Amino acid sequence: MKLSLLQLSPTGSLGGNLEKAVAACRMAKSDGADIALLPEMYSMGYDLYGRAPSDWLAEAIPADSPYVRTLAALAAELDMAVGVTLLEAYDPAPRNTLLLFDRHGTPVLCYAKVHTCAFGPEKYLTPGDAFPVVSLDTKEGPVMVGAMICYDREFPESARILMLGGAEVILVPNACPMEQNRLAQLRGRAYENMTAIATCNYPAGTPDCNGHSTVFDGVAYFRGYAGSRDTCVLEAGGEEGVYTAEIDLAMLRAYRATENQANTYRRPEMYGPLLEREVREPFIRKK
Repeated sequence: MKLSLLQLSPTGSLGGNLEKAVAACRMAKSDGADIALLPEMYSMGYDLYGRAPSDWLAEAIPADSPYVRTLAALAAELDMAVGVTLLEAYDPAPRNTLLLFDRHGTPVLCYAKVHTCAFGPEKYLTPGDAFPVVSLDTKEGPVMVGAMICYDREFPESARILMLGGAEVILVPNACPMEQNRLAQLRGRAYENMTAIATCNYPAGTPDCNGHSTVFDGVAYFRGYAGSRDTCVLEAGGEEGVYTAEIDLAMLRAYRATENQANTYRRPEMYGPLLEREVREPFIRKK
């Protein structure tokens, strides 16, 4: 299965972003992609900082807006799944949303960012309340797909819940600097869950972003390899572009059926403290 990460800079307008997204999807199709993924909240270019909340919140669009409908129709035209990202109009406040349309243009996944960045402008958003996993029809057959968005990545529980839900591939729209520690996080999430993780970031030149979109296939050990193998099958540079990587699903599934990470030897009865709500020092922050 091929994944294309559309590492695009925003244009400053919804129409301009849509035009760039359409052109990039066509490039992804020419690369043979089965899925094309946009960076976080591409409908408005994740342009939150230094602006009055009332200004950027007004840029929220419905899930059935022309921006979304155009990309859904494009998915059907190109016979390719498209991960559409947007600031979604929602009650009582907008959401940071990924809508995944399959190669027939059918909506199969709606994911709203669970871990909204409550320490910044995202405190005005409605957080999501679930980590759904869906079966995505591809030319290679059904693939179990889930999503997390940017800051979700900082919490190991996000990827773990998706793995427990059956995810083989996790899509991660992103809008922040992907430096060595965040890249290590993604490598670790893929390794510990035996799950492929594809992250699409904004390129360098977009405020607080630096490119380095990645695909980790999650296969650390396999017959025929001496020791461990590099699970990173793609790391883009900082430049704008469409970056395509291939995930060997047969290898991933064989690995998941034989190795010992993920859910093989977990002991959930020992994890009770993970559900405690109390926050203690030094982690208490003023709201």
